[in-house]
Amino acid sequence: MSEMKAIYLKDYQKPLFSIDKVDLVFDLYEEYTTVTNTMQLRKNDADAKDLELSSTSLELIELWINDLQLTSSRYDYADEKLTIFNVPTAFSIKIINKIYPQNNTELEGLYKSGAIFCTQNEPEGFRSITPYLDRPDVMSVFTTTVIADKKRYPILLSNGNKTQCHDTFKERHAVTWLDPHPKPSYLFALVAGDLGCVNDTFTTMSGSEIELNIYCDLGNESKCAHAMQSLKESMTWDEEKYGREYDLEIYNIVAVDSFNMGAMENKGLNIFNSHYVLANEDTATDANFMGIQSVIAHEYFHNWTGNRITCRDWFQLTLKEGLTVFRDQCFSADLNSAQVQRIKDVISLRERQFVEDASPTSHPIQPESYISMNNFYTATVYEKGAEVIRMIHTLLGAEHYRKATDLYFETFDGQAVTTKDFLWAMSSASGVDLSQFEKWYHQNGTPKLHVHEQFEEGVYTLRLRQKVPNAIDGKTQEPYFYPLKMALLDSKSGDELLAQTLIVSKEEETFIFEGLNAKPILSINRDFSAPIIIEQDEVNYAFLMRHDSNSFLRYESAQSFAVETLESIIRGEAINAAFVDAYGYLLDLDADLSYKALLLELPSIGVLMQRQTEVDFEPLYEAKEQLSKHLALTFKDKLLALYAQYHKPQCDAIDSKSMGERALKNRVLHLLSALESEDVLTLVKTQYETSLTMTDRITALDILENTSAFLAEAALADFYAKYKNDTLVMNKYFSILAASHREGTLQRVIALQNDAVYDAKVPNLVRSLIGVFARNYKHFHAKDGYGYAFVADKIIEIDTINAQIASGLAGAFKIYEKLNPTNKTLMHKELERVVSTHSLSKNVYEIISKILKMK
Repeated sequence: MSEMKAIYLKDYQKPLFSIDKVDLVFDLYEEYTTVTNTMQLRKNDADAKDLELSSTSLELIELWINDLQLTSSRYDYADEKLTIFNVPTAFSIKIINKIYPQNNTELEGLYKSGAIFCTQNEPEGFRSITPYLDRPDVMSVFTTTVIADKKRYPILLSNGNKTQCHDTFKERHAVTWLDPHPKPSYLFALVAGDLGCVNDTFTTMSGSEIELNIYCDLGNESKCAHAMQSLKESMTWDEEKYGREYDLEIYNIVAVDSFNMGAMENKGLNIFNSHYVLANEDTATDANFMGIQSVIAHEYFHNWTGNRITCRDWFQLTLKEGLTVFRDQCFSADLNSAQVQRIKDVISLRERQFVEDASPTSHPIQPESYISMNNFYTATVYEKGAEVIRMIHTLLGAEHYRKATDLYFETFDGQAVTTKDFLWAMSSASGVDLSQFEKWYHQNGTPKLHVHEQFEEGVYTLRLRQKVPNAIDGKTQEPYFYPLKMALLDSKSGDELLAQTLIVSKEEETFIFEGLNAKPILSINRDFSAPIIIEQDEVNYAFLMRHDSNSFLRYESAQSFAVETLESIIRGEAINAAFVDAYGYLLDLDADLSYKALLLELPSIGVLMQRQTEVDFEPLYEAKEQLSKHLALTFKDKLLALYAQYHKPQCDAIDSKSMGERALKNRVLHLLSALESEDVLTLVKTQYETSLTMTDRITALDILENTSAFLAEAALADFYAKYKNDTLVMNKYFSILAASHREGTLQRVIALQNDAVYDAKVPNLVRSLIGVFARNYKHFHAKDGYGYAFVADKIIEIDTINAQIASGLAGAFKIYEKLNPTNKTLMHKELERVVSTHSLSKNVYEIISKILKMK
């Protein structure tokens, strides 16, 4: 493993050369593709002699400088580098090389998704297309000509505006595209295929008419309407909230089935995983519709926060991703329920990022080093990065934040910059000193805040103590700076006595509130104003569940009370009657239905797991099953009444009211299913058979799979027969079976690999079957060790096909350090087996070696 060299932020150096213009010609054939790459370069450093271009897995045919074809003595091509000796100060280079997209299973660079040529170049895929200065701080103007067979590939797309169509060939044709905005190579894109298209237009605030196109497989055009509507809503929102207008004549989106990520913001030509484009009421759940709206917005917002202003180097990734996630979260909150959106954001952060922060793969939102950059497209960089931007927004206030983003866009448009540049704009426009706040970019782990309350003679004292974890290398980290929203509530009425935002900046500090008649009830970290863990000695959760006007704190109190109750069950104590009573109060609460559904949800196994010093999953499942059954028995009549009130099987609308009704009735149906009674199973079966929406059918199918093998068999067979030709829907089918709690789940997952629908080369299918099983805590962590062995086998196998997907699967082992001795021994055996595999990719090696703490 001596070749697994880390790259360090401290070693960053400016590029020795600039590329002013790039002219690319792609000649696409079934057996190969020829790329002609003509670049205009100049030296940034007069002392530079040799030009080094990154180059991976391609066949060099010709190499020219100006009008001179170079012989092999003028260059060296080895170790993923093309080095050209003794280049002049300013010059033109022409490179002709051959690549084989049809054999590219890594899905980086140029590859084929089914019959479609497409690209994915972030972070370092472009070097497998043609030799290049493949780094984000080299920004160039690209002209691209795509040549292909007319019948097989009538649609030819690239970045920017279409400038010319060439139809002079007999059986082939060509299209030339020009992107006038300088961009790094990771934003280059190309698509060629026989595609369906949905068209629309958008008129910008300055009156420009933009052509909008969404391309997809023929026959899927009817599933693009929601994506198109989401795009237009995103364009309007960005103009209204940030003053950002679209800057090309055309905006294209292409949906493909084989894609490693969710989507890619290539300038003017976004390429999407079809999961985040295609939807109708029959094939997509409410969560799918919301996800499409969010991801469409995210990629569009990147046009300014990522494309017009990009990253200087990949260590700055959160500069574009954290900021853009915050923007898409705010967009979704504005268009839907803000309280529901905020809670779901926090749920995602805790389920994914808090777990990462507590693992050996913990890292700051701006990492200091990496072996494979693909491993740092993480919840930390994205979701925690977004929380950091949210804290800046809170500290500055909405008005100053808008002034600061305006300054950021005006100052750095067309540049590759750093997080320091962003913080400079935030501070300069607002006058807020963010020097201590910057620690959020460089320290890892989730900070805790210990809260101590005291009340004497009308004076309430709040003592806060920061508990900052050590860095991953054991070094001591310093106190953070953050906003802490809080309120004091009257202990009888629940009325708000005061509400303010405290600034926490020291290891220990005290805040004093005078003139109070009685000890108040503390409501702290409202709206989840800082991504921290609050530690309080005694909390009246039942009171806060009833009286706190802050929607997040009411949800937080319900979750915390449930966690406290579940942990008492694990200790062998009786079920807490006070929690049961409080849960009954929530059932009667008059609230937004989607919000109410969240209030009624019991904590996930993932949340419970994080609180254990030594994790053993069996007691967690047993406690949750016990509490669920008790609540279902206690409130059965009330739950059935709620279900009857909101179950509308013939409603397939996707407005907020209809989605809220489905969310609530499916939440209570899940709880009722804990009874496994005949009357409830009949409701579930009928819902599957009669409901129009995929949301209702998937909920019913999941319940049947986990409660009645007999009923599940018939429903699953029906589902398979209806949707076997729709890959996106079949992802749901595989996920339900892989997540099942029934015995024999692993054996069925193994068998499903031989299903005609499954293909190990399609990332969505791998994630839905193998990836979901690896998150099935019950069976993945079974004490026979077979779950670990199976996933280890898959990592080794898939690593030879697609290293990025394999390293994603390896993340399931991050919990290693916290496991009980039995599971830890079993997992260690499989980790050692994976890391000792010959020719293991650097992607997987980096993850496993960190888990094992290898030097």
